[in-house]
Amino acid sequence: MSHPAVTRLRQLLAPPGSGGDAVDWDEVERSSGLVLPADYREFVEVYGGGEIDEYLSVSTPPVPGSPYGDLLERKDPALPEQDRERICAVLRRDVLPPLLPFADTASGDVAFWVREGEPDGWRVLVFRRQTPYGTDRWTLFDRGMADFCGAALTGEVNPFSERLPVGDRQHEFAGWRGAA
Repeated sequence: MSHPAVTRLRQLLAPPGSGGDAVDWDEVERSSGLVLPADYREFVEVYGGGEIDEYLSVSTPPVPGSPYGDLLERKDPALPEQDRERICAVLRRDVLPPLLPFADTASGDVAFWVREGEPDGWRVLVFRRQTPYGTDRWTLFDRGMADFCGAALTGEVNPFSERLPVGDRQHEFAGWRGAA
């Protein structure tokens, strides 16, 4: 059965003709200690690594030949102390929970999972590289990866330095194998 957020995403973003990526999720868990959210696993199987609207790049676990297969290399990123303090304030936490970046934009923004609790409950935290004066660079979204992407594609949220195109147009996903 398809994850509801991935079903919604498919209505907004046609999967690539080349298909998604086959990943041995058990091996990912064994090698990294990470169980990844169900919506993300389904996204990878349907879409694979690639870019949404030539703007938002989504990382995957290692896949032979894929330039997007760097997800596990990004585990527990080093962040400057000022960002760590700001994230704790945004999360209303004294201690920074583990973060895992899963997507980047052409503008240098980064979408992270806040790895607290069960993977299907991980929230999305976005670092926006370019912000209007006085606007926080860090924004928390209480939703999973696929729901977050769907909300960004419809304009329900504007988490990035540049707004994704909204309206009646179909969004495009360019997978790393070529055929979109």
